Amino acid sequence: MKTCPICGGKAVGRIGVDQYYCWDCLLEFNGKNEVFAIAEDGTLVAYNPQEGLR
Repeated sequence: MKTCPICGGKAVGRIGVDQYYCWDCLLEFNGKNEVFAIAEDGTLVAYNPQEGLR
């Protein structure tokens, strides 16, 4: 089972080939540990940990 690379949570669902979504911190990530925030219009934006979670 995958865990979230940001919060370490296990509430992770698979949403595509090598794409996952964390229900705890509301971020999307892939197997390369690239993390994305989801913008209001639904687009993926590179996650910047210095900006924090929404």
